[in-house]
Amino acid sequence: MVDEERWRGERAALNAARGVLGERASRLYPGVARVAGTALLCREGWIPDAPVPLEDVRLEWDERAVAAAVRAPVGGLPGEYRSYSEAMAALSPPKVFEDRPCYRLLDVGPPVLRFGAASFFEGVDVVEAVAHELAAGVDGLPLRRRIGDPCDLGRRTVIPAVTTLTVTTSGRYVLHWRDPAKVAHAGGLHQVMPVGCFQPLGDEAPDVWQCMVREYAEELLGAEESYGPGFVQEEWGFHRTLTSLRDRGLMRVRFLGVGVDPLSLAVDLLTVAVIEDEAFREVFGGLVAVNEEGVVSVRRFDGTVPEPMQPAGAAALRLAWRHRRRLGISPG
Repeated sequence: MVDEERWRGERAALNAARGVLGERASRLYPGVARVAGTALLCREGWIPDAPVPLEDVRLEWDERAVAAAVRAPVGGLPGEYRSYSEAMAALSPPKVFEDRPCYRLLDVGPPVLRFGAASFFEGVDVVEAVAHELAAGVDGLPLRRRIGDPCDLGRRTVIPAVTTLTVTTSGRYVLHWRDPAKVAHAGGLHQVMPVGCFQPLGDEAPDVWQCMVREYAEELLGAEESYGPGFVQEEWGFHRTLTSLRDRGLMRVRFLGVGVDPLSLAVDLLTVAVIEDEAFREVFGGLVAVNEEGVVSVRRFDGTVPEPMQPAGAAALRLAWRHRRRLGISPG
């Protein structure tokens, strides 16, 4: 049994050094493919040769998905806590930490993605535990060893994030620094934005665009993450505004692929949204400087990657730079 104070200290060490720990974790997978020269792991076929219009990505649903082989680990937990999420909620909770319904990624074969049902804590119980194990220097890394192939989506419950690079046609993008005191995952690292756990509001079918729109409101404009009973997203003014931009070609959203973070084994659906400059100013002129998860800034899109950066964000930047002409971005 681990002492609570020791566990807190190990968790603090994890959040203080995710960049360095990520580099160490990356070296554990020498034979696994990488995305665009970054540390993000992938399988052959997970990254399309060219960006795919989001409307061409087909999401399938599996009502009878097989349970994950590796679920909530019990080793290395302090006290009588039964799961990592339970210990985290009691001893080291981020500002927002709720167990909500989420979509579980089961299979990747672009442009088809297959999903099932899961909850947020089912993902946390693995991704944060496996990262903590490395930070704590546990001999043999037993949890990581049990998981095995990081790209085997059936070995664990994979709750993907939708990671979106938002860039204007003139070459400016929105950057986030994730405050470890506010977030459950990837604290202390830079990331593109918006990024959000792929989850429903109710019992609706998976819809990447709806998830992205809510994250735009919350992360870029500081809207509250509370929609109340009876909320219909298609009738929401902000949803209508962004959807109108897409319909008129003023905001072009493309799917870039799927990758796995080597430290936490978290999975990201990589997307890019290219917005005409005037449309960006009209909709996001009130861009916040600080939001519920960290610090927001605007950077020049020039092919460089800020450090330290979450591998998914680095991959989105590299892929978008590779396809910048196809995407209609003209960096100044």
